Amino acid sequence: MALTAAQAPVAARPAPASAARTAVPATPVLLAGPDYLADAVSRIATATRRVLITTLTLADDGKTGPLIAALEAAARRGVDVRVAADVFTYIDAAGTFLPRGHRTRRKRESSAMASRLARAGATFMWLGSERGLIWRGRTHTKFCVVDDVAYAFGGVNLDDRGVSNVDFMLRCEDAELADSLDAVFARIREASLLEQGHRSLALRTTGRDEVLVDGGEPGDSIIYRRALTYARRAEHVLLVSQYCPTGELGRVIEERDHELFFNPPRLASPANRVLISASMARTGHRTAYRGGTYLHAKFMVFTLPGGRRVALTGSHNFVAGGVRLGTREIALLTQRDEVIDQLLAFHHDRVVAAAPRRR
Repeated sequence: MALTAAQAPVAARPAPASAARTAVPATPVLLAGPDYLADAVSRIATATRRVLITTLTLADDGKTGPLIAALEAAARRGVDVRVAADVFTYIDAAGTFLPRGHRTRRKRESSAMASRLARAGATFMWLGSERGLIWRGRTHTKFCVVDDVAYAFGGVNLDDRGVSNVDFMLRCEDAELADSLDAVFARIREASLLEQGHRSLALRTTGRDEVLVDGGEPGDSIIYRRALTYARRAEHVLLVSQYCPTGELGRVIEERDHELFFNPPRLASPANRVLISASMARTGHRTAYRGGTYLHAKFMVFTLPGGRRVALTGSHNFVAGGVRLGTREIALLTQRDEVIDQLLAFHHDRVVAAAPRRR
């Protein structure tokens, strides 16, 4: 997967020519949360030029401790390490809103982690603000770049709970994609410093794929718009998400043959339980998810007339509220069978098969 340089939102840092740079991008590989973390840590340990991470939550927890250590080690040996995480890390703590005392402790721990990385030579930045409505202006985008390998288009947050959820990332060995995400990373940091968003955009690829970026402008989401476009054309819609789909998309899905897999309220934290229950009451949608582990993956597969398939996968939960509030997101729109087949296999193996067997 190679992005045309003319479509990059801002100039990425120049990368020296190297025989190791991918000539023909490999097929993206779907990695479940723990596999993504292990793979990224392994590659960071041998990184030579750059490591960058942007995520909603990042913590030095039991599962993610090796990641923080690998980032420190890479920075000390001179690798360009840049990390940006949202302040949601210590406000929400991966899905469970914290009382004030616990939040203060979580903030101290997060600040200590950031200071360790900075002392090692990494560039660290907290994104967003604690002021105002807690969901407004969040950077929900998640990706990691290690030299010329990009991990993106999934929903894994980098803390214990985030890694343990039913979720995944796609590993893309693609130098031009890595460079373009470097540019997206720079734009996210700039927008956060200015406390503003930017218009959403599509990064064209050399094939039939698009990388879609929501820039955080309230009411503007190219990802949600693309989902609507293909839902209207589809004969069948498969949705996997953390939440019940809402807004115009939820209404269009209801008119098509569809399968919906999102968390039942019993699996959610108190705040999310209210959100999911209210969405289900408003839309009339019901979930087919019967697993006992929190579902955090987010993708849709549209089957069009004639059997052609299109998939949309990334960080967006397909709810209208995030669009109105201006959440930053990223997604991949693809028609490639080799990617869609992996999404459907994940759905079968980790979402459908997660239901407990009856005795």
